[in-house]
Amino acid sequence: MAETVQSLEGLSSFKTETPEQPKHVQKLDKQGRAYATGKRKNAVARVWIKPGSGKITVNTKTVEVFFARPVLRMMIQQPLVASNRNGQYDVICTVSGGGLSGQAGAVRHGISKALTYFEPDLRTPLKRGGFLTRDSRVVERKKYGKAKARRSFQFSKR
Repeated sequence: MAETVQSLEGLSSFKTETPEQPKHVQKLDKQGRAYATGKRKNAVARVWIKPGSGKITVNTKTVEVFFARPVLRMMIQQPLVASNRNGQYDVICTVSGGGLSGQAGAVRHGISKALTYFEPDLRTPLKRGGFLTRDSRVVERKKYGKAKARRSFQFSKR
């Protein structure tokens, strides 16, 4: 075990082992793509990214067809814009479950994680932007004796 120190002067001679920061390494498959899973509410997105012209495909459709609302398309682009990689990667994803807003959030989460697997140096700006954190908010369940999750039935005196 470790040797004991008899005085305070002897304490300064000891070197404390500082834990090193974990080294993040590139994770690619055989086709040279980075894969990640993104989640939001009940939606789950499987995302693959590879170097390309910036084409985004969701469930074999273009992003303009699948996510018709401009807000959802902007939301998906956020990690690429924050890391200054807009138009440099092709994104292919399959998404299931939930509604359109949850699916867009799941794709955004998946793109962020896949970017960090492809380029580990991008972890800091993406983490600072909050794109790597899984949004854990889900719909609250309905309780017994209530009209909805929290809404009570209308009170009647008679």
